[in-house]
Amino acid sequence: MKVASSWSGGKDCCLALYRSLEQGVDVEYLFNLISQDLGHCCFHGIDSGLLKLQAELMGIPLVQKSARDDMNEYENDFKAGVALLRGIGGIVFGDIYLNEHRDWAVRVCRDMNIEALEPLWNENPSRLVEEFIDAGFEALIISCHEEKFGKDFVGRIMSREMIRELERRSICTCGENGEFHTLVVNGPIFKRRIEILEAEPVLKDGFWKHWSLDIQKYK
Repeated sequence: MKVASSWSGGKDCCLALYRSLEQGVDVEYLFNLISQDLGHCCFHGIDSGLLKLQAELMGIPLVQKSARDDMNEYENDFKAGVALLRGIGGIVFGDIYLNEHRDWAVRVCRDMNIEALEPLWNENPSRLVEEFIDAGFEALIISCHEEKFGKDFVGRIMSREMIRELERRSICTCGENGEFHTLVVNGPIFKRRIEILEAEPVLKDGFWKHWSLDIQKYK
């Protein structure tokens, strides 16, 4: 069965993709929705150009669909984008333990007569991050909740030290509730490392106030 990977550019979807590839799943596409007003990935806020570079370095075609900045239209835009992916029988998601996220993925895929694949579901978040790091991946913190973190948190690389730090603070080590988001910059399925050349933390509004790493130059 040919499948697509729901792609945000972060560590969870990347680990879900990596596991799928290791298990011999035929991943034909990466797929994401791009805000039509802001030009970056919905929710995670990663620039569309960085997502394209990730796809190029992994050698998997990326399909991007413009999405309206209206949560009531998100599902329709998602389905319209998936309709562009000819011949797929399923989508790989990186959900871990939020039932509402998994239920949404299952229902939407069922509506389109395809399968929702959840390779990380119900596993221990800290062990997932350790697996990600041990496999040789690098993920950069690119946004974080302003009430939980200072601006110095963005720009850091995920590490075992960070896992222990988050555990001590009783914060999900995967950021599953949106506490923080990541950008994968290197790993065993990348041809080379993405180099961030110019970036600075900026305080932004959204669903909540958050520090965002404004990446101005990369290669």
